Amino acid sequence: MSMLFTPIRLRGATARNRVLMAPMCMYSCENGLANDFHMAHYGARVLGGVGVMTVEATAVEPRGRISDQDMGLWNEAQAEALARIAAFARGQGALPSVQLAHAGRKAQDDPRPVAPSALAFSADYKTPAELSKDEIGAVVAAFASAAARAVEAGFGMIELHGAHGYLINEFLSPLTNRRQDAYGKDRALFARRVVAAVRAVIPDSMPLCLRVSATDWMEGGNEAEDTAELVNSVKDEGLDIVHVSTGGTVDVAPPDVFPGFQVPHAEILRKATGLPVVAGGLVEAPAMAEEIVASGRADMVFMARALLRDPFWVLHAAHDLGVDIDYWPSQYLRAKR
Repeated sequence: MSMLFTPIRLRGATARNRVLMAPMCMYSCENGLANDFHMAHYGARVLGGVGVMTVEATAVEPRGRISDQDMGLWNEAQAEALARIAAFARGQGALPSVQLAHAGRKAQDDPRPVAPSALAFSADYKTPAELSKDEIGAVVAAFASAAARAVEAGFGMIELHGAHGYLINEFLSPLTNRRQDAYGKDRALFARRVVAAVRAVIPDSMPLCLRVSATDWMEGGNEAEDTAELVNSVKDEGLDIVHVSTGGTVDVAPPDVFPGFQVPHAEILRKATGLPVVAGGLVEAPAMAEEIVASGRADMVFMARALLRDPFWVLHAAHDLGVDIDYWPSQYLRAKR
């Protein structure tokens, strides 16, 4: 039996397999609105068999966008635009998820980016303004409001973007959080408040995921063990699964990348937190994806570039692994091998 194609229960929801489409920014929105491109983009991967379809980083407020072309969920029009994508995913048997995000100091187009501390990402970025406590409260509220809109839009899962140097990650890392108040002394406090606020406005049955950068890839930054401790201080607010990535916190590259290079970090978090984890990193071979979950190294595998190259990666993987799945699109059955 294939573990990759075994359904997984996440709180009150079920994903039909262990493949999670990673959130990938398409930079194709106007005023934060999903459009026909996004319908085609996400629809293709849903038809292609992904278990969880995750909509790209979706800003909870206008200044929280990485660029002005990013997705948003700070108003009802944006929720309505996303609703048809979520409905299509559900209708095809996938679990629709959306990644709620705030770019923090990496908001490239905003004239006044914000962050825990007034430290620029690099010489090419603006120096952000340090968030006041009142402003922090407003951002927490923005996450909660966006989560409520995601529920209204029909999503069945929410992921919070706590990785890659964006706002939640900026609070978590000692490289970017130099505050002397409670948010600096307890670097998990902001994440804890966001998780609690989101959990309070979504159904109890809805799974809540946190994406993290397990390591900052820099001396003095977080390592996987540190990130596990931070997750442990957050998880009781209602986390169900952790999506493990790495890096992006500061302007340095990983020392080496290869298929599955982030999986060992996910293993550490899985063991230390007791939570299910999503692992990956340049995974493309179906046999490798199968091994990652079958060996217990992770509970799900995220796919990114592989799904950009091949929207039907999951269907092809089922064939390669000798698994007969029942969710080939009926319109395409003549092509099933």
